[in-house]
Amino acid sequence: MRMKYMLSVLFMCAAAFTQAQQIFEQFDFFFHRHVSTEGRVNYAGIQPQELENLHQAIDRYVLADQPEAHQKAFLINAYNIFVISSVVVKQERSSVQNHSNFFTEESFSLGGKRLSLNQIEKDILFKIHADPRLHFVLVCGAVSCPPIINQAYFPTTLENDLDRQTRAAVNDPAFVRFNRETNTVEWSALFDWYAQDFGANRSDIIAWINTYRTEAIPSDAKAKVLPYDWSLNIQNGQLRSQDLPAERATNSIRYVVSSTIKKGSTETKVFNNLYTQATGDGSTLNARSNFFTTFITSLYGVSDRFNAGLELRYRRVSNTGFPSSPLTVFDNVMAGQSRQSFATIGPKIRWAPVPKWGNFSIQSGFWIPLENDLEGGNGESYIDWNGFTSWTQIMNDFTLGQRFSLFTEVSFLWEDIGTMGDRVDLNRLSTPLTVIASYFPEPKTTLYILNGFSPYWSPDLDWFYQVGAGAKYQFSPKFEVELLYTKFTNSFLVENNGRAATFNFGIRINT
Repeated sequence: MRMKYMLSVLFMCAAAFTQAQQIFEQFDFFFHRHVSTEGRVNYAGIQPQELENLHQAIDRYVLADQPEAHQKAFLINAYNIFVISSVVVKQERSSVQNHSNFFTEESFSLGGKRLSLNQIEKDILFKIHADPRLHFVLVCGAVSCPPIINQAYFPTTLENDLDRQTRAAVNDPAFVRFNRETNTVEWSALFDWYAQDFGANRSDIIAWINTYRTEAIPSDAKAKVLPYDWSLNIQNGQLRSQDLPAERATNSIRYVVSSTIKKGSTETKVFNNLYTQATGDGSTLNARSNFFTTFITSLYGVSDRFNAGLELRYRRVSNTGFPSSPLTVFDNVMAGQSRQSFATIGPKIRWAPVPKWGNFSIQSGFWIPLENDLEGGNGESYIDWNGFTSWTQIMNDFTLGQRFSLFTEVSFLWEDIGTMGDRVDLNRLSTPLTVIASYFPEPKTTLYILNGFSPYWSPDLDWFYQVGAGAKYQFSPKFEVELLYTKFTNSFLVENNGRAATFNFGIRINT
């Protein structure tokens, strides 16, 4: 029994250590990704889902019984993330001072409690861990704050980090400067606002500063407070408030298709595509074919850069005379003219191979037929290939200013694999190219135009081309709907005086 108890304790300790390591690594990834070495934040590059995942992880994490260094490090990271999150959520472009409740609104959940930034700082951090050095690692989103670093604070290195950041601040003329001629020290307003944390009087504050200064300040020096610059600590290269339009810079909060989802999160997409074509003889149309496909895709964040899941395809097909409606695909028409089936299922992955390229990813799926004779014949309609299908997409999204982006995709699509007798063969190879130009009129809305071209390289050279327009609306960071219409043509349609189009509707759910 004693051995079982000891093993149980060891297992729980190991699990707790793993959880702690994961959340600090999650913090570290976030700061590396969005904070420059100069201490500026790339607010425009932060995705809502990324913040949502961090908020959930912070709220779920149990701090009870953790060592003091662990608690301090966790709360410092959480506070700094909450400040950044509030800037993004409040759609701020110039200064946190534009919001009177920025530090007092109870907007953040920590261990199930709703708290303000002030409560986290004063009622938790300073009340439990009274340490003046905290003032040099907690960031307020302003230029005159001590600079935020582009890494997380870890418990094992916290003491060194606190000393390093304090020493950097008090030796920086932007925070503390001394004039020997006038015997005057000018210091950050932090030493005025939080004077009681540094000592009982001016000479005590000077003595505290001298602990970390390379050049000591005389104890009898006069003190003067430096002006405090509340301008947003926005990263160089981003537009500042004077450069932005009055409306929200929407590019910063949009959902990016090519991004991987974060570790532990899920993404479910249901995308419906109705393809309809009419063909005829000469100028007369006499036949219509409709294909309706539902893609159901679910991905899980194995890590921040690798996602894995499944994709299921359901298809319906109808072949009728003309004139007729594309919606006949949903009717139960004569045998041989219509068919429906769950056609394929298979694994799918999405991988971001280059950490610095946040919107670049490679996505690959492999579809396995769920029926023996999807190609039809013997009175049955064609609904899909009998062989396997492999589809690899190389995707990237380029931000263009604050309201535009350009999505590009190069795909390698191998269809009907392994249906040539006993040989494994690639029967149909294509390389679709897609370009999507998007415009964001307001935070939740995306309008876009699509161009796609695909050559087929086997067995005979063929091609298709489509152009269309679509829109997305993001009801929340977790839920989005999409509509798309395209005009479609290929060599068969050209030869048979045909015309074709697609109608598309999709939804996305993130957790």
